Amino acid sequence: MKIGDTGVVTIAGGGLAGALLAAMLAAQGLRVEVFERHADPRLGDPPDGRSINLALAERGCHALRLAGLDDAVDEFVLPMTGRMMHDREGRLTPQPYGAAGERIWSSNRAQLNCVLLNGAEATGRVDLHFGRRIETVDWDARQLHFSDGESRSFEVLIGADGGGSVVRRAMASHTDIGAREELLEHGYRELSIPPAADGGFAMDARSLHIWPRGGFMLIALPNLDGSFTATLFLPKDGDPGFSALGDWPAQQAFMQREFPDAVPLMTDMQAEFRDNPVGLLGTIRCRQWHLGGTAALLGDAAHAIVPFHGQGMNAAFEDCEVMGRLVRDRDRDWSEVFAQYQALRRDNANAIADMALENYRVMRESVADPRFLLRKALEHELERRFGDRFIARYSLVMFHRLPYAEVFRRGNTQAAILETLLDGADGLDDISFDQARRLVEAELAPIRS
Repeated sequence: MKIGDTGVVTIAGGGLAGALLAAMLAAQGLRVEVFERHADPRLGDPPDGRSINLALAERGCHALRLAGLDDAVDEFVLPMTGRMMHDREGRLTPQPYGAAGERIWSSNRAQLNCVLLNGAEATGRVDLHFGRRIETVDWDARQLHFSDGESRSFEVLIGADGGGSVVRRAMASHTDIGAREELLEHGYRELSIPPAADGGFAMDARSLHIWPRGGFMLIALPNLDGSFTATLFLPKDGDPGFSALGDWPAQQAFMQREFPDAVPLMTDMQAEFRDNPVGLLGTIRCRQWHLGGTAALLGDAAHAIVPFHGQGMNAAFEDCEVMGRLVRDRDRDWSEVFAQYQALRRDNANAIADMALENYRVMRESVADPRFLLRKALEHELERRFGDRFIARYSLVMFHRLPYAEVFRRGNTQAAILETLLDGADGLDDISFDQARRLVEAELAPIRS
């Protein structure tokens, strides 16, 4: 079927990716129906215990600008210019992210979802349906079967229904799409830090706070109301592990021992340990993202990743930008569009999945290592001297839009250069920057703008 002959595009999932994609497709003149299993988030509160914070970086900001929604989002995001490291004695070490002016944005998930849904609805070409849980997909009849017994026909289906995607599972039962779900041995629990007594922030509001503890960590991101959303990442089993923290005395003792400066700020900690579930963390990869021109997967449904590079939403928004660009030619077939979309995005999705897993180890272990700090200092110095060729991999992911797969390859080359220069060095004074120039110019091509 050609793009121009399509009556309605059906999207499963009205979360962040589904809502943004709906707005982008509607902007290309397509009519869109969105079916979301949850209630309309504009009418109530998000579920307790689910992360309400997201790190919005340049890739996501770019997609929002293209959709004309950046100004609405600017009203509730908070800039974070670096990490603030907390050691066991409560000592603080700031670590700027990158060059001056580089920042990521702490964004409220529910507010962002509402802005995207409003933006989609405002096009006049998007119909939103909430409380509609898809149970099965009949590919031969092109029908969605809902949990309430009703069925709806579709012409083209895009699964943006998250890591537990019904559309992905239906595709996998129809043909081998090479879907793999790789659960991490660690889980997470949401905690919180309320505003200070004067209504302000209890900690620095321009930082992503991290308490690295080797095999586990605590992080906290600021909210507009002066609070912080904190997340404890811990092995599911073992000691320490969530399985060993079965009651309040064990939970309290663990938190006081490992995070003594955070505990006095967490006034609801006992109730949150009792009420907030331990969430799962994992990576989803698929060899095939589409069924000809009938259906395609997008965002977490195709490539869920662990949250340790703050790129899950940003990668999904890049998917939306690519899909929105590919449908501009109304004479193209959906099969051609979906195949090109997969070709452009799959390797990049696998690359950011690998980098996110690696960044978990970095965040919970290396950021507290003096050798890591020297490495970061050298990265900053090389970027200052040779910024047309050398930019730290973290910065390339967060503050640029170079394809993830290219960032991954370039990052490996840069890591080798750093190891060579740091061999036997105790500080930047021991680095030969003449050697650095030779290595950088020989190994790294200029970065495309």
